[in-house]
Amino acid sequence: MKKEIFIGMFVGLIANAMGLFIAANLLGQGDDFTTVIKAAANEGFLGKLISLGAVLNLVAFFVFIRKKQDYRARGVLLITVFIALFTFVFKLF
Repeated sequence: MKKEIFIGMFVGLIANAMGLFIAANLLGQGDDFTTVIKAAANEGFLGKLISLGAVLNLVAFFVFIRKKQDYRARGVLLITVFIALFTFVFKLF
């Protein structure tokens, strides 16, 4: 059971990283990834960019639900909640 939750958490992290990369490339106007991330941090919308990257977690969650892999879906959900809390704390400071 714990192994399945950790697999879901890993998939959630990978999906979020891929979503962040895709969002940065789409919104970056042709700049490279590190430049977009630095500009987002300087302009104060890095939290929004990370939250936008978490959209792919939704896809992973529903794939696991459809395959009846509830513990993996729970891991994805835990990572999504963690990302939401992280962006909330990041926004405060």
